[in-house]
Amino acid sequence: MAEVFTLGHSPDPDDAFMFYALAEHKIDTRGYRFEHILQDIETLNQRATRGELHISAISIHAYAYVLDKYALLPCGASMGDGYGPLVVAKAGEGPGEEEHAIRAWLEKRLIAIPGEMTSAALALRLFMGDFESINVPFDRIFDVVRSGGAGAGLIIHEGQLTYASEGFSRILDLGEWWKKKTDLPLPLGGNVIRKDIGPAVRKELSDILRESIRYGLDNRAAGVRHSMGWARNLDTALADRFIGMYVNDLTLDYGERGRDAIHRFLGEASEAGLIAAPVGLEFVE
Repeated sequence: MAEVFTLGHSPDPDDAFMFYALAEHKIDTRGYRFEHILQDIETLNQRATRGELHISAISIHAYAYVLDKYALLPCGASMGDGYGPLVVAKAGEGPGEEEHAIRAWLEKRLIAIPGEMTSAALALRLFMGDFESINVPFDRIFDVVRSGGAGAGLIIHEGQLTYASEGFSRILDLGEWWKKKTDLPLPLGGNVIRKDIGPAVRKELSDILRESIRYGLDNRAAGVRHSMGWARNLDTALADRFIGMYVNDLTLDYGERGRDAIHRFLGEASEAGLIAAPVGLEFVE
C-alpha cells in the first residue's frame, strides 16, 4: 500500500496552482500518495506548532516557532518582490504617503490582521512597532473594516488586487516598503516537512513538490483553470496575474537571494524582540 502524507495548503489560487499537478495526478508521485488539507494560513501555522501535518504551507514568521519539528523545503516559497500584503482603509481615508504620517495615522486605529503568526503581521510590526490589532480570518477583513469593526485591515491573498473595487484605499504596501529598505523580496510563505521523516524520503518528497510547481509553470493555462475554483472575486486574467506574483522562479527554489531575504526578515525580527531568538535555517537539500 502506498505511503500517505498529509499536505496542508491554503484555499487560494496560488497554492492551488502549485499543487495542481499533484491534485490532478499529472506527475509521477513515486508510489507516495498525498492527502490535501485546505485551511487558512493561520490555522496551518497553529497546526505546525503541534506538528500535526507531514508537509505544510506555513508563514515564514511561523517557521521561527517550529524549528524543532520542521525543515524548510527549498521549493514552494511565496515572496513579494516589490509588492506584498497591503494595509487598507475605507475609500477616501488615509494619511498620505510619508512613512511617519502613515505610522502616526495607524497608531490611532485598531487594525484587523489575518493572524499573529502571519508574515504580514510581522512585517507590519517591523514597520510600526507595536499596534492595537484584532485577529480576523483573512477573507473577512474587508467586511470587518467596512462595518467599522476596525479602522484598517491587513490584506493578504487576492485582496491585494481587488481592494479598490471593494471600496478601499491603500495605506501601505509592505512588500514595496521592504524592497526599498533592503532591496530584497519580502518572504511571506514557505513549505515545511516534518523532521521525523527520513532524509531520503524528505528529499524525494521535496523533488515531487518541485515537479508539481514546474508542471504548473510549464502548463500555465491548465493550472490557472484548475485554480479558478479558489479565485474569490477574480476573473481569469486577474487570477493569472495573482498567481504570477507568487508562483515564479523563487517558488521553484529560494536561491541565494531568497535565503538572504529570510535571514534578513527573521534577523530583524529577532533584533526587534518580535521573535524569541535568532533563527537558523534548515533546508532539505
